[in-house]
Amino acid sequence: MEQYALMSTPPRPASEPVLIVEDEAAQRIGLQQLLRSWGFDVEVASDGEEAMKKAATVRPTIVLSDLIMPRLGGLDVLRGLKQQDPDVTVVIMTAQGTVETAVEAIKQGAYDYVAKPIDPQRLRILLDQIVERHSTLREVRALRRQLRDHGSFGKMIGQSAEMRKIYEIIEQAAPTTASVLLTGESGTGKELVAQTVHQLSPRAAHPFVPINCAAIPDTLLESELFGHEKGAFTGAIARRQGSVELAHRGTLFLDEIAEMTTATQAKLLRVLQERTFKILGGQREQAVDLRVIAATNTDPPEAVRQGKLREDLYYRLNVFSIRLPPLRERKDDLPLLIQAFITEFNSRNSRSIVGVTDRAMAVLGRHQWPGNVRELRNVIERATIVAHGRLIDVADLPQLAGSVAPAGTPGLTPGTTVDQAERQLIDVTLAHTGGNKTRAAELLGISLKTLHNKLNRVKQEHED
Repeated sequence: MEQYALMSTPPRPASEPVLIVEDEAAQRIGLQQLLRSWGFDVEVASDGEEAMKKAATVRPTIVLSDLIMPRLGGLDVLRGLKQQDPDVTVVIMTAQGTVETAVEAIKQGAYDYVAKPIDPQRLRILLDQIVERHSTLREVRALRRQLRDHGSFGKMIGQSAEMRKIYEIIEQAAPTTASVLLTGESGTGKELVAQTVHQLSPRAAHPFVPINCAAIPDTLLESELFGHEKGAFTGAIARRQGSVELAHRGTLFLDEIAEMTTATQAKLLRVLQERTFKILGGQREQAVDLRVIAATNTDPPEAVRQGKLREDLYYRLNVFSIRLPPLRERKDDLPLLIQAFITEFNSRNSRSIVGVTDRAMAVLGRHQWPGNVRELRNVIERATIVAHGRLIDVADLPQLAGSVAPAGTPGLTPGTTVDQAERQLIDVTLAHTGGNKTRAAELLGISLKTLHNKLNRVKQEHED
């Protein structure tokens, strides 16, 4: 009997059923014992014909099949198993002289191949990857059922054509290690999409680390990203891990990537290309394994033309591109979103609101939602608190109830310059939010840093 040295990794709980197809008895028994020591439920077959019969009753999710066998070879087993169950994962075992045929097997649907004599460590890593892949596939199937039955995809809500396209891209992107670039106005849910991609990926058990590039001063952003050693700069009293290091084996989400300085973008590009980084004040490169998802509320090609986004970084991030539509472009999803928010805030605030009146729904439907889903969520939260009955009515939506401009708001007339119109819009929005600049930036669809820059520019013009 062929012996395999047992690895020191602990056995896993009973998981995916495995079928080993091997005509050499010693290798077959040795592999069976090895996989059972790792916690797998293992069945064996001595040739391809026996494998097809057992697969029909055992229903394995993973099959390890020898390539060259009498009567029915590995490629025939692969094709037959895929006809029975397209989701089955087949790994081909091959001698060194038949690697070219193993590559052909991958083209026909095999997940991978392992060369004989089999390296237990390489096999264990491969099986762990397959188990994670099947876990992701099961979660995606569950989310599809959730979408069909309830109109939601994880925490994402909506079943409009626009949202279904996004779900399809998420399904394609999530199982891979590729970077993702999210675009869309502020408040459309870019971080929620990033979280969903992470949760459906093999990295789901590892950290999801978000960082808002627009909310951190340029002088501190590099330290936030890469960390620093003690004494690296004034105030660095101890070593501090950065977001890149914290996201090791997980996902780093960079919101408002175009607000990052081009010098810092260059260092980020190096992380993506070399998978290494250097902590501020450090002397050596550190290896890191992470996935980067970036987001921006500006048009990326335009940001590249304006010099705000490095072209090489843009192409590196833009492997999968997802545009999130503003709420005004998917108003079919309003009823689903509103009901979901009512349920959430009923639970949080001990309320018993059951819905909205037809008149209130008409008002909500006419509104253009400059703050998108984030604005809608805030409106419904307030409405569930102030509503007197069990239905939200127009009176519970004072900020949406009319189309008359707030008192004292100057109108736009021919001859008004773009700068003047922009200033008026900022003034109206700040008045609406009671001076809350963060909220005003959300409603205007710009970053807080951009709003501060515009206000500072106007202040300087007045001083001049």
